Amino acid sequence: MGTVTLGENMEIKEELIKKSCSMAMKAHKSPERQYLSKKIKSSSSEVVFSFAGSWSANDWFAGNSFGETTVDLQLFPSLKYIGLGVTATANEVFLKRFKSVLGNPQFKIEVRKAVADRRQVVFTGHSSGGAIAILATVWFLEEYNKQSSPLCLTFGSPLVGDRIINLALRRENWSRYFVNFVMRYDIVPRISLCPLSSIEQQLQQVLDYFDQNAQQPPHEAPAFYEIVVKNASSVANYAACKIMGSTNPLLETVSSFIELSPYRPLGTYVFCTGNGKLVVISNPDAVLQVLFYSSQLSTQEEEAKVTVAQTSLRDHLNYGNYLQEHLKMPIVTCLYHPHPEALSLSSNVANVDRGKVDMALNDLGLSERARLCLRAAEALEKQKLRNQATIDGKQEDIDKCLGKLEAYKIKCVHKVGYYDAFKSSDEKADFHANVERLELAGIWDEIIEMLKRYELPDEFEGRKVWIDLGTRYRRIVEPLDIANYYRHLKNEDTGPYLGKGRPSRYKCTQKWREHAEQLPNEVPGSCFWAEVEELCIKTGCQGTKENILHLKTKVDKWIQDGELGNDVLLENSTFMKLQKQHFLTNLSQDLAF
Repeated sequence: MGTVTLGENMEIKEELIKKSCSMAMKAHKSPERQYLSKKIKSSSSEVVFSFAGSWSANDWFAGNSFGETTVDLQLFPSLKYIGLGVTATANEVFLKRFKSVLGNPQFKIEVRKAVADRRQVVFTGHSSGGAIAILATVWFLEEYNKQSSPLCLTFGSPLVGDRIINLALRRENWSRYFVNFVMRYDIVPRISLCPLSSIEQQLQQVLDYFDQNAQQPPHEAPAFYEIVVKNASSVANYAACKIMGSTNPLLETVSSFIELSPYRPLGTYVFCTGNGKLVVISNPDAVLQVLFYSSQLSTQEEEAKVTVAQTSLRDHLNYGNYLQEHLKMPIVTCLYHPHPEALSLSSNVANVDRGKVDMALNDLGLSERARLCLRAAEALEKQKLRNQATIDGKQEDIDKCLGKLEAYKIKCVHKVGYYDAFKSSDEKADFHANVERLELAGIWDEIIEMLKRYELPDEFEGRKVWIDLGTRYRRIVEPLDIANYYRHLKNEDTGPYLGKGRPSRYKCTQKWREHAEQLPNEVPGSCFWAEVEELCIKTGCQGTKENILHLKTKVDKWIQDGELGNDVLLENSTFMKLQKQHFLTNLSQDLAF
């Protein structure tokens, strides 16, 4: 089996990695500047933006225990779990620091010029500067994704956001742009797994050591290291139990009163083992386990604890020297890589033999339990792919049911219309249509439940075939659900359909399309009949006239866009009767006046 260097493995030039690391470290020596920028001349030119970190504890945590806040969707519209409407959270202080950079007009001008000049934009940072580089890269992808592909290289960066950010990046196929270098014992990438309250006393002393680059680590180093690792243990063990499918109620009970960090890894991690070897991992669940288990000691002797604690601080400042020495060494192992498209890996590395994997695990000091957790992370990813294959196998059933309902709709056009025919349900064809409706509801509800339980790949929501199929399903079937809802007077118990009555399967598929096509969130044409039914109930109430006229305006556009069929304008449809009734009511009132 051949060997390759890291640069060949990831199709990133070693020289670019070295220069990015050098600039990241240099940015710390210019704290008065928010960022540094430099053009790298090579076979293909890059512009590197490096961000300074901070050695003040106030620039690491704020507010609650872990300092997280909901991200600004106007700035980062993709950072959400689309269908379920869950917005990502990120470190509040890091977000504020990035927004401060973004508020600098010169930064945007330089980035825009780099894109216009067709240069690759590289964002980099050491320590908390890496966190700013990550946010800058996400912003760049939101702004310039269709024009240019960036690269983010971080060195000893703390974790930035929760699992939703990682999910969003993988869904958008952006995760491949993020590469994080981590020295085996470097404590900083683990700090975010620990609440501020438990390390508040030691954190500033540790940051002062980083700032001064003192020869001797502070006395607080062992206690600081132990507290962070213990908290990392809680997060990793809880995550491992969830990965392995534990149903022990004690697990949920414990998590309800022990506050666990929301932060999770994103992108690809390159672990520097300390003995000249590099281990590449892209599975986020596996990365989390390695972050914890690679920091463990094989002995509990007090002297060893002190040594490792001091090493954990020295390692944080040693990226430049380590990478300068070992980047060209052909000792790179890629572990647990279920998504080959994430990086352009060569085949001889992707099919690495068992012996090399075991050597890499030994180099990271991973125990048997750690290896079990890694296998579980790999198995979970594969299970998600199998789940997706199972769901994909139901596309034919969905298509067949939708075809029958489309044929039913055509037949109804010659009568009273699709919606009203189904609401009346006077004929055998209406019964069969209801069977198809219920069968489709079962399939789509299963998909939504799997999404809620994170049982499908993160990329699922971004797949065009399912976005298109979901849109077709919603347009054809939701009017039937609305008819069934008002036929059985469910509105009297639950309220209007558009309040609490609308199923998640329609909200979810609508949000998929809105995100994919960058549409505004608004009531879609598939909900037209719900608005009609509510106007029928409120006929004669104040404001009804304006609402009917507004709805009539939207109908014309919906028909033009294919959201509605012309059958809504049939003479005996509920909508046309509503307009006639409203006209006669107004006429009667005018005559009486």
